[in-house]
Parts: sequence; structure tokens; C-alpha cells
Amino acid sequence: MTKLGNSDLDVYGLNLGCNVFNFTADEETSHAVLDAYASAGGNFLDTADVYGGGGGSETIIGNWLTKRGRRDDIVVATKVGAWDQRPGLSAANITAAAEDSLRRLQTDHIDLYYAHKDDQDTPLEETLSAFDALVRAGKVRYIAASNYSAERLTEALSISDREGFARYVALQPHYNLVERGYETDLAPTVSREGLSTLPYFALAMGFLTGKYRSADELGDSPRAPRAVKYLDDRGERVLAALDSIASAHGASVASVALAWLRVQPTVAAPIASARTPEQLTDLVASVVLELTGDEVEALNKASV
Repeated sequence: MTKLGNSDLDVYGLNLGCNVFNFTADEETSHAVLDAYASAGGNFLDTADVYGGGGGSETIIGNWLTKRGRRDDIVVATKVGAWDQRPGLSAANITAAAEDSLRRLQTDHIDLYYAHKDDQDTPLEETLSAFDALVRAGKVRYIAASNYSAERLTEALSISDREGFARYVALQPHYNLVERGYETDLAPTVSREGLSTLPYFALAMGFLTGKYRSADELGDSPRAPRAVKYLDDRGERVLAALDSIASAHGASVASVALAWLRVQPTVAAPIASARTPEQLTDLVASVVLELTGDEVEALNKASV
């Protein structure tokens, strides 16, 4: 377990992405994935009001939490601001969206509540005041940001400090072996401010599983066309390095890619999703896979 930022949330080293629930995984399959994840020791779910066709993912999670009696064991993270039926980060929208999420999740509190994406049409003071009210009411334990620039994140944290509002404890950026822009400006900000990072698209939409080696191997995954964009010289170098290290450990390419991400400065847990319990196996294996310093450096060099 890893402590999340300056919170008292202890989270597993793999944040289970639940964006596939009610999308490519029905409720029965989603519950099987959740059962397998919890059995492996996992305790950290990532969802959003927009996932699963709008509310679908949260509803499936809420049903599972209630049926299994696991609410006290699980850290539930959800988000507000990206769903076209509940857009933006106005105080009114945040308040209403939180109530909707609480109802779908069948709980009286959200452990980690994200601003899903920056809303530059709403003053940060209004957004943060609304989040703070939810924290003070006990409906949200901690707040976090997703898809913020370093400048806007710094400004938001400064406002929270000045006004005494609840402070973001984590950031969710796009970050993986073939998307390393986070390291340039966001990583120093996150480190300086004492936040934790929870990277999304940790497997580059499937590319870092090694499944897509050519444009002829797309299969039926809806993410496949986007994954193929990484099939250039750099992508092939990364896959070659992953193949070598995976072979040395008797592990999968996906496990190695997640293990690399997990040991990066500020990262608490990569986010990755599984459509089936079988897909989950390689994801949870990454939590106990220890890469050597030389292996981490080889992946760093291949991916620059």
C-alpha cells in the first residue's frame, strides 16, 4: 500500500480503471473483475460520472459494493465536469453531480473526488469553495485534479492555501512510457506541492501490452486504432526493451510497463482497466514486479 499525497488514504499499487464497466464489460463481467481485483489485495477504484454511458460505471460499482459489503475496504474515486449532462465545475454542478454520484455508488461519501478537466469558464475560487463544502459536510474525504496544466494546478493550490479550502492531494495526468510530457513541468509541481500522481492511459491504450505490433493486428478493441499511432521507430525500441525485460523476469510486457511507471517519482499507482478477470492477471502482477536500476534506465533510454 502507498499513502496518497498528504492524505490518510492507503492505496494499492494498481488503481483499477472502471471506465470499461457498462461499456465493453457488462455488469456480471464487471463484478467478476472487481472480485478478482479485491481478492488480489486491490482496494482502489477509479471511475467518473461520465463513464459507462453516463452513470453506468458508478451504478455497477455501487451494486457490487452493496452486494459484497465491501464499502469500508475500498477507496472509491470518481469525477465531475466532463459529462455533457453535468458539464463544468460550477458550484451548482459540483453539488448536484456529487449527490448523483453518491446515489449511484450507494454510499454516503466519496473518498477521492476529481475535477475531471479544467474549466476555465468558472473561477477557481468557486470550484474550490464547492469542493470544500462537500469535504466539510463529510460527503467527500479528499479532492484531486485531472487534466490540469502546471500553471492552473499551482494557482488552484495557492487559492486553497490562501482561503483555507480543501486542497488537491493528487493529480491524474496522461503519462506512460510513450507519453512522457508530464515529466517536464507537471512532475516538478506535483513533487513540490506534495501531491501524488495517478497516471491514466498507463498502457497507452493497449500499445504497451505488446498486443499491437503492426497495423494488421488491430483486433476488435475500440482503442486499437489509437494505439497504433505509437508504432514508429521509438515505439519499436520501447517494445524491444519491454520484451527483453519481460523475458528476464518471466513476466508480461504489460506488467513491466506498469512496473516502470509505478517506480517513477511522485507516482502512487498507475490506472489500468480490465474487461475480463483474465486481463487483470498481468495488471496486478505489476505491483510485485521489481525492476533493477539498469532495467529502469534501459526503458528510460528506449522511450526518450
